[in-house]
Amino acid sequence: MAEEAVSVDNLVKRLKRIEGQIRGIQKMIEQGRDCESIVTQLGAARSAIEGVGGLMLSNYMKFCFSGGNKPSLDSVCSLARAVAIWGRLRVGD
Repeated sequence: MAEEAVSVDNLVKRLKRIEGQIRGIQKMIEQGRDCESIVTQLGAARSAIEGVGGLMLSNYMKFCFSGGNKPSLDSVCSLARAVAIWGRLRVGD
């Protein structure tokens, strides 16, 4: 059985959690916390953002390729562009 797409509510909750992480990092910088702790939290935030991006791409594929309908060339090209954009945003791996 195919997995269901991740709900909008779930994605928004994840993004709000990331927003809180970023605010926490801002406070760490303002308080002069040590660089290692800040970089550790930045890595956690990056990982969380990558997770949301992966879920969005997964949702996109499920939307484009579900229901037994053959996807249109436009939808395939749009998905390919989204994957390419997401791939360009990743750094340091």
